[in-house]
Amino acid sequence: MAEASSANLGGGCEEKRHEGSSPQSVPPGTTISRVKLLDTMVDTFLQKLVAAGSYQRFTDCYKRFYQLQPDVTQRIYDKFIAQLQTSIREEISDIKEEGNLEAVLNALDKIVEEGKDRKEPAWRPSGIPEKDLHSVMAPYFLQQRDTLQRHVQKQEAENQQLADAVLAGRRQVEELQLQVQARQQAWQILHQAQACVPLMEQVRTQAQRGQMTHPRLYTENRESWLLC
Repeated sequence: MAEASSANLGGGCEEKRHEGSSPQSVPPGTTISRVKLLDTMVDTFLQKLVAAGSYQRFTDCYKRFYQLQPDVTQRIYDKFIAQLQTSIREEISDIKEEGNLEAVLNALDKIVEEGKDRKEPAWRPSGIPEKDLHSVMAPYFLQQRDTLQRHVQKQEAENQQLADAVLAGRRQVEELQLQVQARQQAWQILHQAQACVPLMEQVRTQAQRGQMTHPRLYTENRESWLLC
């Protein structure tokens, strides 16, 4: 059972050893994605690691045990190499997932591709933090200032329109008040005129009859006559 397990691990080691793409010569002008480049670097590292920890060096470290149990030594070495490669690959895979490296590297590739068509020089740090910070932040704050100024101008224009509407409303109210006062005065004058008509008819009638010459009748109608 132990031999079968060791054989399976050894086979898995060989499969994983050839799983990644080995570094090959790439034609000039060919763009390699950073994700594939990272996988190639991991595969190259594992190959160099296995080469550095060869079976010969392993047996040199455990020479006495190798001389007594060469088959067991071989199985131990195969199992150790298989578990070492598996552990390293799992660790790299966890790092890629936690850091979202695949998406980040693909986004970086996209930025690089889009930047190839740009003719203006790219930003480079000058080495002076204050100057670099100013060169990066100043355009942003200037843009924000322009945006705020446009908002302020728009708000001021709206406020002016509202103020003009309020003044126009006040003028309309004043005009309506004047119209109400004028109609009220006209109504009072009309009411007084209508009230004076019977009195004038009475005075005319009394005058025709010669009754206004009497002092008492003149006194009774004097106040009403003055109101008219």
